[in-house]
Parts: sequence; C-alpha cells; structure tokens
Amino acid sequence: MSFGQQGGPQSQWDPWKPHSQQPWNSGGDSQTPDWAALAEASESRNKRRRLLLIGGGALATVGVAAAVAVAVVSANGGDETSGKPSAQLPATAEIPSGSTGPAPSFEPTSAPPPLDPNDFIASAKKDTAPLSPETLFPGTRLTVGETVYKKGATADTEDCSSAALKTLPKILDANGCTRLMRVTYVHDGVAVTVGVAVFDTAAQATKAKSQTDDKSIVKALAGKGVKPFCSGAVCRTTRNANGRYAYFTVTGFTNGKDVTTKDTEVFSADDDLQTFTFNQIRRRGEAQASAAAQAG
Repeated sequence: MSFGQQGGPQSQWDPWKPHSQQPWNSGGDSQTPDWAALAEASESRNKRRRLLLIGGGALATVGVAAAVAVAVVSANGGDETSGKPSAQLPATAEIPSGSTGPAPSFEPTSAPPPLDPNDFIASAKKDTAPLSPETLFPGTRLTVGETVYKKGATADTEDCSSAALKTLPKILDANGCTRLMRVTYVHDGVAVTVGVAVFDTAAQATKAKSQTDDKSIVKALAGKGVKPFCSGAVCRTTRNANGRYAYFTVTGFTNGKDVTTKDTEVFSADDDLQTFTFNQIRRRGEAQASAAAQAG
C-alpha cells in the first residue's frame, strides 16, 4: 500500500508572528533559513516603529503648545473663542491702562455779572437819565390793588428849603440838596404829598435822612383839584432815602380833620405812596443799568 505526500502548501515561518512554524522537510533533506533576509526585514520594521514614535511625539508637542497659547489668551483677558495665538496679542505698552492724564481745562464762558442798579442812583456822575416830577411820577393816576389815586399838582425847585418846614430846611441846605420835587395824590378825601430831595451822592442823602426828626416836614402841595390840607391839622409824616435821593411824605384829610391812630385809610395811603416812590427810584437805576449793559 502506498501513501501519498500530505496535501496543502507549506506554511512560511515568520519569527515575529506567534504560532508560526519553521517548515521542515518530511524527507531527509533540510533547508537552511535565509538569515540575511530575516535581519533586513527586522531592521525595516524597527525603522517604521521609530518613525511612528517621533511623529506621535511631534503631534503631542503641537497639542501642548496650542493649549498653552489658549491658556495665555484666557489669562490675559482675551476671547477664548477667538482662537488667536499668543503671538497676536498686543504688547504690554499697547494695552490701555486705567490711568488717565490731567483733565482738559476750558476758559470760562459765563456771562459777566449784571450791573448793579444801586450804582447808578448812588451818584450824580452815573445817574444821568432825564429827571423831573413827570419821569418819577408819570401819568394822571396811580392804581394800587383796588385803590385808584388821582394825581394832583406837581412842583420842582432848586431852592430845597423853600419847600420844607420846621427842622427840614436847615438839614437839606447843610447836606447839599440841589433839588426838591413834589407831587400830590388824593383818594376819598385823603391827600398825600411826596417830596423828593436830590443830592449829589448817596452819602449826603443818607446823612440828611439820619438828621431828621418828627418835625422835619415837607410842605403839603395843594392845587389841581386838591384842597389845601395839613396847613394846621395833625398829619402823618415820614422820612426815608434810596441812593442819592431822600424822600418825605405828609398825609392828611382834605377837610382839615386831625389824623389819629385809628385812621387806617391815612396810613394805608401813606404806605402806598412811600412804596411807589421807592420803586420808582429803583426802576430808574434798573433802566440805566440795563442801557449800560446793552451798550457794552
């Protein structure tokens, strides 16, 4: 009985593969392995393995560098989503700081303070507007609230003492009075005469006023529909000053009746004319101050 050779191809032996077998001849002849080929294959595989290790290390290094760059951007307040590397960050000198330089200064542009009306009525040198009984007391009547005063006679003189009584003439002359203007208003049997004495300076007017007393009286002015009053009866009198003007009032009944503390209508009329006179002198100063300001 004869036996044939075992079938199938012979397996190749690879010393680097597990379970591989070195081929043996079933017969008596043996074959020697090709050691040179095996060594060359081993060297080739070792070289590929070294290249893979070097490439993987380089990729790992790039990854670490990218992570550091992103970390630097984040630590310096950058936008983590921008993806900009650290080389694109501005230099330290380019980053604006919180400190600022000195604040800019500006020249003042506010308007100059308004002119003081009191300056214009304080002396004859600046108080140069036209002056007369009509400029101080214009019109034919004066309305205060619901009371209407009818304007009577007016008078104007440079001889101040001629329009004054008792202690007033001497005071006016001693302090340099240059002019005395008078006007009378009447309402329901009560008449008021206002006398305005003019001086060159406010100091003269103030001094003259300070020297007056209850006997310093301006003469009541009748006429133009107003009967004589306060020629022998008791009347109310006042004294005051504003700027270079001293002004006086005398108020009483046109029927010659004496004034008492119960006659409120007399006191009310006198107060109304005092206030009006003060305001008229004040307006004179305001008008001149305004004109001077507009003229520059």
